[in-house]
Amino acid sequence: MKKEVTTLKTIAKKLNISISTVSRALNDHPDISKETKAKVQELANALHYVPNIFAKGFRKHKSNIIGVIVPTITHYFTTTIVRGILEEAAVKGYRVIISESNNDVTSQNEMLNTMIQFGVDGILASLTKMTRNIDTILPIAHTVPLILFDKVSEKIPCTQITINDEQAAFNAVEHLINIGKRRIAIIKEGEFSYTSQKRYKGYIKALEAHNIAVDDKIILSVDDISLTQGKRMTNILLSLKKRPDAIFAITDSAAIGVIQTLNKSNIRIPEEIAVVGFSNSKSSKIVEPNLTTVSQPGNLIGKTAVSYLISEIENESDTEMTTSKTVEINTELIVRESTLKLS
Repeated sequence: MKKEVTTLKTIAKKLNISISTVSRALNDHPDISKETKAKVQELANALHYVPNIFAKGFRKHKSNIIGVIVPTITHYFTTTIVRGILEEAAVKGYRVIISESNNDVTSQNEMLNTMIQFGVDGILASLTKMTRNIDTILPIAHTVPLILFDKVSEKIPCTQITINDEQAAFNAVEHLINIGKRRIAIIKEGEFSYTSQKRYKGYIKALEAHNIAVDDKIILSVDDISLTQGKRMTNILLSLKKRPDAIFAITDSAAIGVIQTLNKSNIRIPEEIAVVGFSNSKSSKIVEPNLTTVSQPGNLIGKTAVSYLISEIENESDTEMTTSKTVEINTELIVRESTLKLS
């Protein structure tokens, strides 16, 4: 049996007053007497009345709700970003609706449209890795403030919050060079990945800055930069006549797969082959040897994204909303045993 939902009309009917009087009483309007306010509030409490924030937002053209779409909520780095979003939104007086696209483009597009239907004031989105066609996203950016974070696209004219991927990768590879490594392999994603391309660019720049020749044989790309693929790519690298003396994987998952394979092959880390990952996940501190990795300030990324979004929401005017701006958050290289033999 469906439960009856208490509405303003329910309260008005029981008290024999108008719906507008009930609404104004609950909103502490000065035109309503204290006695009426008290009666309305008492009955509302007794009937467990809960305001319909979507209807309220529709009337006021503002809901104080932010929509958030992420590829997967289970990824450690993503959870740190979401935590930052929730914390900052609460401070600024905004509620948050979070949806997970599961890296599916169709789901992502449906969620974007659903957010608009819910009447959100703005949207924060981390795109699926398979996002190619932006035709369905562009109208969203013209409807409400849209900010992309982490997984972004230069094709979409909006504010984008990322880490300094290129510089972070440069620093990681330069660290390997500074400890004496010269034949440095990279395990990355394909050209479709904006993040991967930025990290690959940093890798190439570091090699060039130190006059190290780029060798295509040790540049490996995969569609799914996972632990399993990290293992598979490592076996390919180990099969080469001239093995690498270091491996830079653009995710910790892949880097941990690298370490596990090297350990299984009785290859000394970092003496024979050093390893660097990217993310500073919890697993990076557990794997043996501990993984040198780039620490991404997910919480700060989330808070920064919310701050920029709310600024756009509250400063919205009749002028064009869709302006392109990229905000890069600095990272830190965490050096551990996979590149530095500790005494």
